[in-house]
Amino acid sequence: MSPPDSTDETVWTHEGFELVCGLEVHVELATASKLFSPAPNRFGDDPNTNIDPVCVGLPGTLPVLNRQAVELAIRLGLALDCDIRPSVFARKNYFYPDMPKDFQISQYELPICADGHLELPSGHVVGIERAHLEEDTGKTTHVGGGGRIHDATYSLVDYNRSGVPLLEIVSRPDIRTPDQARSYAGELRAILLATGVSDARMEEGSMRVDANVSVRPVGADELRTRCEIKNLNSIRSLGRAIEYEARRHVQLYLDGEAPDQETRHWDEEGGRTHTLRSKEEAYDYRYFPDPDLPPLHPDPAWIERVAAELPPMPAARRHRLAEAAGTEPAVVALVVERSLDELALGAIEAGADAARVLVHATQNLAPDAAALDPTAFADLVRMETGGELTATQAKQVLAEMVESGRSPSVIAAERGFEAMDSGDLDAVVDGIVESHPDEWQRFVEGDQKVMGFFVGQVMKATQGQADGKAVSARLRELAGA
Repeated sequence: MSPPDSTDETVWTHEGFELVCGLEVHVELATASKLFSPAPNRFGDDPNTNIDPVCVGLPGTLPVLNRQAVELAIRLGLALDCDIRPSVFARKNYFYPDMPKDFQISQYELPICADGHLELPSGHVVGIERAHLEEDTGKTTHVGGGGRIHDATYSLVDYNRSGVPLLEIVSRPDIRTPDQARSYAGELRAILLATGVSDARMEEGSMRVDANVSVRPVGADELRTRCEIKNLNSIRSLGRAIEYEARRHVQLYLDGEAPDQETRHWDEEGGRTHTLRSKEEAYDYRYFPDPDLPPLHPDPAWIERVAAELPPMPAARRHRLAEAAGTEPAVVALVVERSLDELALGAIEAGADAARVLVHATQNLAPDAAALDPTAFADLVRMETGGELTATQAKQVLAEMVESGRSPSVIAAERGFEAMDSGDLDAVVDGIVESHPDEWQRFVEGDQKVMGFFVGQVMKATQGQADGKAVSARLRELAGA
């Protein structure tokens, strides 16, 4: 597949069209019981064991709202900077075997969370239209015919998931590239984990992503016909499906046609989407307020308490570290993703060079190094920037610090690490240059790739004691550069 036309990472374009995409993310909430009944909310149990009369829709049963599910919805809404509003539960009517009472209880016109936003590591901001509570459906397994209903020999229904509390987070159509879609899903997952709202395990279905894809002429502000790609179960699949579907729309317009508004299925193996069903509109579901559930009015004191208990979100952590390091939030995104930002902040505040701290946190430390003492980390960086340790030596000392917890000075002394005398280093570099006249001639003539060869040879000859920067400086000096 050829790349899109645009080299601008903020906009996907192809043949004069640009991508317009919004995501709907369904998240199973981390409650002990279901949304309207005391049946267990638990993954992986035998089929049809986590059920009760309410979640299988037996006549005469009444729903009772799970308070913890409401609190988790408030928690995520606040994390996404949404307004927390009075809300109303409605009946969404449809007739599938995985919904035994023939309707789903959801929030329609008045969701509990609205008008928020999510900032990506790149700085791009995606608006959040709404986040509403609803109950999950059961799970239907089509046996035979490749798992599709039209060719199946028979179908099995497991109601363990029926009634599990869901929060559906609906973004505005602010996503302009497949990479932004992947980043959005990853950022949202990080927020879900930070807040404890969900375990967000896509492989288990506790986080499921639908993508609404359309295209329009570059520079236009219209919203054209969209197609919804259902139940994408990995971030990789999300990007691939959006890329494919956007190209399909472009080709239809180039052929003088237009896409139909429909729901489509992503075929991971085939790398394409297929028609699943025509896209329903709200009136197809005949929404009306559920007569068994009163309007939901979260108490302001409750909302304030939940807000006070929230941890810092990834975007706030990126901004805090970036400000301390004198750089941009995108530069420190990986450090925050690895939960090493507190360690990096502590080292910077202890006087360590910010650039070297970020290099080590990005390249030389794993997430389990977060327990490293920030002051000791700062001492190591100072030894490196002060010339007591080379970059190679500092990396080795850091690895042992993580394993043993000992100070960098003690480790360096035991290993016999010390900076080479400049005269000794110059002699080694000069000898390496004399031993490789052909490579040296290439370097003198401007082939900078040979620099790595000479630095590697010097490091080998000095058993890693040479300072790579000093070696490079000496090579340039000899070449008259």
